[in-house]
Amino acid sequence: MTSRSDAPSAPVLGLRENAGQFWLLVLVNAFVGAMVGLERAVLPVLAEAEFGIGSGVATLAFIATFGAVKAPTNLAAGRLSDRYGRRPVLIAGWLAGLPVPLLVMLAPSWTWVIVANALLGVNQGLCWSTTVLMKIDLVGPRRRGLAMGLNEFAGYVAVGVAAYASGLIAARYGLRPEPFYLGLAFAAAGLALTFLVRETTGHVRVEARAREDGDRRAAPQIERRALGQCNQAGLINNLNDGIAWGLLPPLFVSAGLGIDAVGALAAAYPLTWGVLQIATGPASDRWGRRRPIIAGMLLQGGALVGLALSRGFGPWLACLLLLGAGTALVYPTLLAAVGDVAAPARRGHAVGVYRLFRDGGYVVGALGGGFLADVTTTTTAIAVVGAVTALSGLAVALWMPETLTET
Repeated sequence: MTSRSDAPSAPVLGLRENAGQFWLLVLVNAFVGAMVGLERAVLPVLAEAEFGIGSGVATLAFIATFGAVKAPTNLAAGRLSDRYGRRPVLIAGWLAGLPVPLLVMLAPSWTWVIVANALLGVNQGLCWSTTVLMKIDLVGPRRRGLAMGLNEFAGYVAVGVAAYASGLIAARYGLRPEPFYLGLAFAAAGLALTFLVRETTGHVRVEARAREDGDRRAAPQIERRALGQCNQAGLINNLNDGIAWGLLPPLFVSAGLGIDAVGALAAAYPLTWGVLQIATGPASDRWGRRRPIIAGMLLQGGALVGLALSRGFGPWLACLLLLGAGTALVYPTLLAAVGDVAAPARRGHAVGVYRLFRDGGYVVGALGGGFLADVTTTTTAIAVVGAVTALSGLAVALWMPETLTET
């Protein structure tokens, strides 16, 4: 007979109480981000330099494929992790990512690169969605903004570092295969660390019971309005990220910048975005979700218009720093807002739906932005996306309720 004292204790919510697992997941997500950062400076240039692709739509096809696969994979990740647990989904995501750098290194045609980015979309959808969910599970409702700030900090600082490193390697050794050796190391390290991660669904049950006891539930109409605005703002945010990823490096090259300078510019945006989330995530725990989202979308819109109107390394760098700051205000805050209103038992599904819309922005940005660039100019396409981003911020100001409540 098992005595009461011998029975396993229930999981405890909180960052300090789960520090080991939390910081392990932060490190895992850094490798997730590094996998996508590896491509940001190199692939748009590779498309024209080695495969002779000059069309905006054709060049951005790899981003469209990435988004078209990642978006529904986010939804699947949420549902699968609610049903089968978080850890198996995380492991599956890393297994999908292992072949990506090899496919790009060996690609005899652009089609291989498209296939590689489809697998990268699976990797990012499963792994990033699951690390988000697991951190929300561990910390509970009080520190949700801080948890998302640290998660996105790790991921996007790694995006920036990997983008800069790949640009430096490409400038010295060539566009292929040397920059993608990093990808092999990132994928192997991420998979190895994932086997040390423990399941967090027990923490979900603890929070669900606490919510039932305290009757802390968002009214259905508030939940619908909040999630709807989070979904549209997330989609527009990644629409402009797709533009920054796909159209900016060729624009910088056409202005006479070398690949090392392009790598530095490609890194500045996600590095700023990543680092500032250490502050913006917890700030939303104190001052609310709605205002940072509005300010961030307006700042991103202004920065994109500035990119379209300016010329030269210095002005472009300033605009990219502003773009990163605006994204830092928005990114962890939207995730925290979704976590605020979604019931714990349906959290995976709600986060999956949000990330479905958000990463659908890559498809809209890649195809729409590429088409605009083809029929007008690259700078016109960037300016139009900036205006759309600002309008998204105004929509949040008009229709999104505040989701942060006392817990």
